[in-house]
Amino acid sequence: MTLGMQAQQKPAYKLFKSNGKKTNYKKMLKKLEEADIIMFGEYHNNPIAHWLELAVAKDLNKKSKLTLGFEMLEADNQNEINLYLKDSINQKALDSLARLWPNYNTDYKPLVDYAKKNKLPVVASNVPRRYAHVVFKKGFEGLDTLSVKEKTWIAPLPIQYDARLKTYVAMTKMEHMKYMPEKMKINMPKAQAIKDATMAYFILKNKKVNQPFIHYNGSYHSDEHEGIVWYLKQANPALKIVTITTKSVANPKAFDKDSKNAADFIIQVDETMTTTY
Repeated sequence: MTLGMQAQQKPAYKLFKSNGKKTNYKKMLKKLEEADIIMFGEYHNNPIAHWLELAVAKDLNKKSKLTLGFEMLEADNQNEINLYLKDSINQKALDSLARLWPNYNTDYKPLVDYAKKNKLPVVASNVPRRYAHVVFKKGFEGLDTLSVKEKTWIAPLPIQYDARLKTYVAMTKMEHMKYMPEKMKINMPKAQAIKDATMAYFILKNKKVNQPFIHYNGSYHSDEHEGIVWYLKQANPALKIVTITTKSVANPKAFDKDSKNAADFIIQVDETMTTTY
């Protein structure tokens, strides 16, 4: 048996549609080309997701100029990102000026550098984490005391919020939540919501007419077509949004029924895959 045949029997990942039917990269790409906004839900340490993120960006950009948005970049660092894209500062300066994630160099720099090389906009879409922490401690009311300038880095107040959304309800039932004070249990999904609302706001603010926007975020922010997607739809129900999620499973070739309808496309990755951190 050749090495190639062995590799076919042991795939690193498999692609499925929301209903569990198998699909392939070419078919997924065709669907993505029809979207206004693509939500690429990842596991932050999954190399297959990061590899596909770059592949998808390159292939989509052949058809239409893209805008790239990142959960991993916070709105108050947009100026530093812009300076880097224009070659006004180098990577070392960006490292010191912006709050980059520890895995930025391995997992997100290739995307940002691709955008830089091809003169594509990069949007730092996430709320500054300190404000999400304010919401966790004090609820949305804690944001009222922010300065005018600080409020430019978050979604406009008041924040629309539906505590009944499946993903927000699930957060309150997580194991570690049992030991939290009741107020924090209530505020935890609100802290998630300020991130979702802010990312949706900056996606829409930077979305260019007739040009697709691809957004990279943890899968939980767009799974079940909730989170960021819910906020996008509240603002504009007519948007064509296609979602991708990443799942780590024992057998990538067999569809995990728990993932049904989690996203339009589901990347099942072998759970033994080496992680980036």
